[in-house]
Amino acid sequence: MGPWWLFLITGIVWLVFAFFVLSFDLTTVWAIAVFAGAMFIAGGMMQFLIASQVDSWKWLHVVLGIVAIIAGLMAFVWPGQTFLVLAAIIAWYLLFDGIFNIVLAIMTREVYDLWWLTLLLGIAEIFIGFWAISYENPGRSVVLLVVWVAATAIARGIGDIFLAFRVKKLQG
Repeated sequence: MGPWWLFLITGIVWLVFAFFVLSFDLTTVWAIAVFAGAMFIAGGMMQFLIASQVDSWKWLHVVLGIVAIIAGLMAFVWPGQTFLVLAAIIAWYLLFDGIFNIVLAIMTREVYDLWWLTLLLGIAEIFIGFWAISYENPGRSVVLLVVWVAATAIARGIGDIFLAFRVKKLQG
């Protein structure tokens, strides 16, 4: 699985990144745009890897890889616009995911005892999505993006640190 300390270092880096993002200034815009650019480029490279392994639809994976890499490069070149677009996408995603979760909760209420939890999550996502999409105050989407990225980084950091000590225990 690899050296345990590598997961520890990765977890610490994620936590530092989260605190960096939570400082929310011009460097936050740059950090999130660079993070998004790196993820797009990594996703594009993954599409090329998938294209080399599949027998059909290779062309689609190659096209997706090219588009993802172009999106990643654009994120590096125009970090401010990338930041605003990502903020709007996150807000719209929450709106549609909330609708999906409400439908899912209603469809599974006969077989899933905690269906109501999915329903509450869907309702909360719709409210947060509408709140963030507000055209009168586009800063709301930006705040949502910063909080979402920071929360994700904190969760990943804590998870990697716990994983490091679990790997150390298994190895040692």
